[in-house]
Amino acid sequence: METAPKAVKFLSSVSDRSMVAIVFVMAMFMDIMDGTIVNTALPAIGNDFHHGSPTDVAWVVLGYLMSLAIWIPASGWLGDRFGTKKVFLFALFVFTVTSMLCGTAQSIDQLTFFRFLQGIGGGMMTPVGTAMLYREYPPAERAKAGALLSIPTLLAPATGPVLGGFITDGLGWRWIFFVNLPFGIIAFVIGALRLKEYQHHAAGKFDPAGFLLSAFSLGAILYGLNQVELYGWSSSRVTTSLLLGVILGVALIVVENRKEEPILALRLFRERVFAVTNITSIFATASFFGLVLVMPLMLQGVRGLSPTTSGLTTFPQAVGVIIMSQVARKLYPKFGPRRLVAIGLVVAGLVMLTLLWTTPDSSLWIYRIILFSRGLCWAFVFIPLQAAAFSQIPPVDTGRASALFSTQRQVASSLGIAVLISVLMAQINKIPTHASSLAAAYDAYKVPFFWTCMFAFIGAVTAWFIDDRKVLAVFRPPSN
Repeated sequence: METAPKAVKFLSSVSDRSMVAIVFVMAMFMDIMDGTIVNTALPAIGNDFHHGSPTDVAWVVLGYLMSLAIWIPASGWLGDRFGTKKVFLFALFVFTVTSMLCGTAQSIDQLTFFRFLQGIGGGMMTPVGTAMLYREYPPAERAKAGALLSIPTLLAPATGPVLGGFITDGLGWRWIFFVNLPFGIIAFVIGALRLKEYQHHAAGKFDPAGFLLSAFSLGAILYGLNQVELYGWSSSRVTTSLLLGVILGVALIVVENRKEEPILALRLFRERVFAVTNITSIFATASFFGLVLVMPLMLQGVRGLSPTTSGLTTFPQAVGVIIMSQVARKLYPKFGPRRLVAIGLVVAGLVMLTLLWTTPDSSLWIYRIILFSRGLCWAFVFIPLQAAAFSQIPPVDTGRASALFSTQRQVASSLGIAVLISVLMAQINKIPTHASSLAAAYDAYKVPFFWTCMFAFIGAVTAWFIDDRKVLAVFRPPSN
């Protein structure tokens, strides 16, 4: 009887800032982890529905990505126009309800449709939640917000395969969706009680041209990148989709720059710090999420590990991030993002280079040590990078900036994965039929490992163009 009053008393005692952080971290963790869990369970889903075709099963992922393509770019305007609290809670509600529907799907077509609906929630939840979080922290404390963002961003991809393996093997694939329900319900209740509303009355009218162009452009690019694994870069399906996406993207830029009230605030890229951090984030994200996908493929496909053991092998990377996140947050105001990000990416690249000297017989602890060390480095990349990206953005533009940053990160993740998968497949196709299958297959993975290093090194070069003086100016007391 006393549990409910105690819970209410606890919620009322927690600061508004902490409440935003709690709700956002829960929602974002649920959203990001959902993707990695689903990827782990795809074989079981295909077997259950008797769909052996990779194309049919792949649409469980693609349907979600297509929905993200529609709603991520529009999320900033929607939050400003209708209120961030309303939009965030709506997105969280849709994501939670459709998670339940996904778990009850009776066919692959039903599951694909429900995943598309789930993407409506996922596409709006992360950008709007990010905007809410950064509005709670003044520019001088953005590194704290960046540290909070790093928890779900980096921990969820590492946790997903572990939970996915346990759940799929023990309870069945439907529970990978049902597991979202308690987290979604708790986050929704807390959010409804404690989140503050923010609405920008000068958000402008709905921009149908910008909405459609951004949806089809991003959708075509994501579709093309995700078809590379099945058909290769030379496929007409891939090249046509990517070319269409680029053409529509150019049209989007032209149209939006001519509008007084565009749905995408591309003008924000005129701010140098925001532009350079987004460019750096493309290479950093491609490197990080590329290895997050390729490493489990090697561990399971070549080393023969179960999804659970594979997940436990890669999990130390998240531990490294968590351990070093507070150090990165405290060093950010002293040194600025340029050196932290650049050095973090260089050292991360050097750490990943050691994978080239591993063999099919290497101890799993070698991988764990390498990934743990990589995680230590990534804390110095993502926390300063995200904090710097929003350091020069006024509160009124935070929602639009968050939508652009989330769009860039989604495309960069898909691009990194597509490049590494295509490189891997090219190496596998070169293996002679008489070659030792295990050694040759393992060596094939070393080429995409090398490319993750190159992405990191290129990101380190672009990071050196971040203007530390502008970023660190927010920490100086105003002159009298």
